[in-house]
Amino acid sequence: MSSFELNKVIGAILLAVLTMVVIGKLGDNLVSTGGSHGADHSAKKVVIASAPAKPKKPKQLQPILGMIASADAAAGKKVFAKCKACHKVAKGAKSGIGPNLWNVVGAKRGLVAGFGYSNALKAKEGNWSYESLNAFLVKPRAYIKGTKMSFAGLKKAKDRANVVAYLRNAADTPAPLPSRSEIDAVIKALPEAKAAAE
Repeated sequence: MSSFELNKVIGAILLAVLTMVVIGKLGDNLVSTGGSHGADHSAKKVVIASAPAKPKKPKQLQPILGMIASADAAAGKKVFAKCKACHKVAKGAKSGIGPNLWNVVGAKRGLVAGFGYSNALKAKEGNWSYESLNAFLVKPRAYIKGTKMSFAGLKKAKDRANVVAYLRNAADTPAPLPSRSEIDAVIKALPEAKAAAE
């Protein structure tokens, strides 16, 4: 046998061995056999016990009553642009997807003629006071569970105060501004409400 033929045989054997090693490695990576390489890795896992999650405390609603007198109705009209797709604010205008909001501040809830309010809103008694509008505008579905209004809400108290000031002016006779005693009563109620929640 010549050295050339011997080299060919050795080369073929090396190629076969190399091919088997590569296929074996690929197979090990694709399929866990449970052998020493893949031996129960779960036994090595460290379980870290975490403290049970504390339920979130409801965030205290920032009142707007003290802001109404100095609120910017023109800025409120700009913020209200988010609401225009559903609501109109004009005397005698027909309701759209949402009711016409002319004369809404101080009005009894659910009284716009011809508008189909949700049962949840009809069941919520009272008037649209400055602070009830504030609570509704921050998150409508939290204030009146079951309302049809799908608006996410206005997070900034200043924006809510400006929108309410704009709505206050959209009336035959704007609702009276809150008195100092009304503002003080709301501010005094805040720590009491916070203490009760805790």
